[in-house]
Amino acid sequence: MSPVRLLLDRTAVLFLGVAAGAAIGYAFGTGNESHQAVELAPDAAPAPPPPSTVAPPPPTGPEQAPPATDEPKPEKPTPALPEAPVALTDDQPQPGLEDSVRQGRSVRIGVFGDSFGDGVWSGLYKLLPAGQGYRVEKYSQQSTGFTRYKRLNLEQHDDGRIGDQPMDIAVISFGANDAQGVCGDDGKCGALMSSRWQSIIGARVESYVGMLRRHGASIYWVGLPVMRDRGFDADATAMNAFYRSLMGRLGVPFVDVRPLTVDAQGQYEAYYPDDTGAPKLLRANDGVHMSMNGYLRITRPLAARIREASDSARRQQGGQRSAAQQGDSPPVAVAPAAPPLTLSPDRPQL
Repeated sequence: MSPVRLLLDRTAVLFLGVAAGAAIGYAFGTGNESHQAVELAPDAAPAPPPPSTVAPPPPTGPEQAPPATDEPKPEKPTPALPEAPVALTDDQPQPGLEDSVRQGRSVRIGVFGDSFGDGVWSGLYKLLPAGQGYRVEKYSQQSTGFTRYKRLNLEQHDDGRIGDQPMDIAVISFGANDAQGVCGDDGKCGALMSSRWQSIIGARVESYVGMLRRHGASIYWVGLPVMRDRGFDADATAMNAFYRSLMGRLGVPFVDVRPLTVDAQGQYEAYYPDDTGAPKLLRANDGVHMSMNGYLRITRPLAARIREASDSARRQQGGQRSAAQQGDSPPVAVAPAAPPLTLSPDRPQL
């Protein structure tokens, strides 16, 4: 066999080997399989990160913007709903308010509560400005409540903060942090709304109200709004009923804000229609707090009541001052009557 033919034969064998290897590799690589996109079942898919259970605190300054929201905004305006009347029976004594009017100083209003109380303060601060004779002060503090006395005893803490300063009106807004069990000083604990819970919380709240009254304050208790989470809303509803009953026994007006935070069906709503029917942001994105518009909405009835009480005290003080001035005035001397004019017969009569 010639060298040339031998080279050609070996080259042909090499090409046949390469072709066979490629065919075998393709068979192992693909075979007769059909390729499909793989999707995880919902229970096997990675869960998205849970939303924060507590949103950042709502705006508490007059210049801050309302918090952002993840709620979808309605595409079309809905008809405006009339504001539900908020019954506010108030016949409590107003010693501090009367003193402020008598002394000619601004009416001092302290707002006590948790982060929701921060928002109540921001609403009242806007509605009762200093230029109109009001001084709205913030005593509220985040992450506080009557179930957390091991961390912070509210009565002792706030009593020290008030000090010797006069307190005319105290607005209290606690509750969102107290939807849990509580332990007493004796170490015995009770679940939310149990008889043990009601006994411990009731005693702490009653003592707290007594402390504020010793400072001369008349008191208002602000209830909780509807909550987006149904379980939490059930707890808030139960606490509202408990505090309403307790405040009735203590002679403290209970400000029910829930009617101002629900839609026409009594359900949670993130937006509410204004007078023109345009939607306005009502709630923060955590479903617990309010937007700035929301805090203004729920505090407007209370601000009106405070104005009414202040104006009444001013009118009463003005009437007393006027009566006192009249009582102290010297008698007015009355000139004796002039003698009758005698006309002379020879004078013409005019």
